[in-house]
Amino acid sequence: MAKTVSAQLRKDKRIKKAKQLLKSVLTDYQKELTNSKSANSKLKKGYEKLIARCSELRGGKLYYPYLSSGLGKGALVELADGSVKYDFITGIGVHYLGHNHPRLLEAAVEAALEDTIIQGNLQQGAVTMDLLETIVSAVCKNGAKLEHCFLTSSGAMANENALKMIFQKHHPASRFLAFKRCFAGRTMVMAQITDKPEHREGLPKVLEVDYIPFFDPKSPQESINKAVNCLNGYLQRYPSQYAGMCFELIQGEGGYYPGNQNFFVALMDILKVKKIAIMIDEIQTFGRTSELFAFQYFQLDKYVDVVTIGKLTQVCATLFTDVYKPKSGLISQTFTASSAAIYAARAILKELLTGGYLGKNGKIIKQSKHFVRRLQEFAHRYPNYLQGPFGMGAMIGCTVFDGSEEINKIFLKELFEAGVVAFNAGHSPTRVRFLMPIGAVTFKDIDNVCKIIEKTLTKVADQINLKNRGH
Repeated sequence: MAKTVSAQLRKDKRIKKAKQLLKSVLTDYQKELTNSKSANSKLKKGYEKLIARCSELRGGKLYYPYLSSGLGKGALVELADGSVKYDFITGIGVHYLGHNHPRLLEAAVEAALEDTIIQGNLQQGAVTMDLLETIVSAVCKNGAKLEHCFLTSSGAMANENALKMIFQKHHPASRFLAFKRCFAGRTMVMAQITDKPEHREGLPKVLEVDYIPFFDPKSPQESINKAVNCLNGYLQRYPSQYAGMCFELIQGEGGYYPGNQNFFVALMDILKVKKIAIMIDEIQTFGRTSELFAFQYFQLDKYVDVVTIGKLTQVCATLFTDVYKPKSGLISQTFTASSAAIYAARAILKELLTGGYLGKNGKIIKQSKHFVRRLQEFAHRYPNYLQGPFGMGAMIGCTVFDGSEEINKIFLKELFEAGVVAFNAGHSPTRVRFLMPIGAVTFKDIDNVCKIIEKTLTKVADQINLKNRGH
């Protein structure tokens, strides 16, 4: 059987030996990372200068004084000041397999053998075909007709491409629908869809967007009626002017609010009758429920027209049906992603699809239940300190104290100093957001993190009490 020279190179025993050697050396140094720990006093001063300079160069202060050393072990990451943190936000969902995962080391070595560092629309490697096949076969398994996949460099660009396809198909329609509290990205157009006015301050309006109230679990039928009435009102007010609606099935940055199948179907049935595109934004939800896609979890396969994925996949993508195939020239780009990102994406998806993560008894649900159970204990023990948890699957959040942005920020900063990296989500209330490194985290990691959360809760409570007493 004929083989390319590249195929022969990749089978060379020296390459295999090099991978084994790198893994062995990495493992030796990872043994030093066993738990969270404070910064090395000898490195602290120089680190503070690095952080200050980085903030200056970026033109804005960093949310956390976080610069990694380049070494980690699963849920643990070492910073350049010698401290070790539990990473429970994973770059807001990017580092799905944690830090220095052996699969990703191997993928990076394979990528280093590619002829180019960056791959693009005009010139891409055969590895891209493997990735496309993996994604398309996974998305179509339950009957969805998303037979096409366009790779891109970011979640925002995946959403941009989705909108371009939808608007081209439904020309001259010029309006779009989305949920209140949604987050779609930070480009000019995505800032218009994202329901955060402060994110588009000073920007010209480039798209007319109307918002539908999201599902309320406290009054499910009432929230369905409210959303349906709102949708019908817009359709009557702007007949034939809507190209599509963006569905965020579990609102991530909005505060970790899951939807409901009946709620989504009620809206989607109307949109189908009106021939308005149904776009599912899975940039954050992909790979974080018991199913690979959140729309599969909610059994919405027959409704979807366009779906976007990203974050944990490293390379983002827009999936679409035949109906939304773009005309020549609409979707193109110089950069798709780095070869390393493409190989990593393939490795992550293989791990996710074959490693026992999915299903009602998969790793995602088991780890989620364990973390949720521990947070529920805190909510019961400290009802004035913590409410929740909220969310679904690997997307878990809680409200601390009064849910104000100010107190939430204090808690997050104290939690970071104590050894756990988390982030915020939503407003009124603002919540603490967790996105665990599902491919690496252990029950022991979760228990250690929960001990730190409990200590931080009591510490911040003392600070609040002192402040209220005027000290």
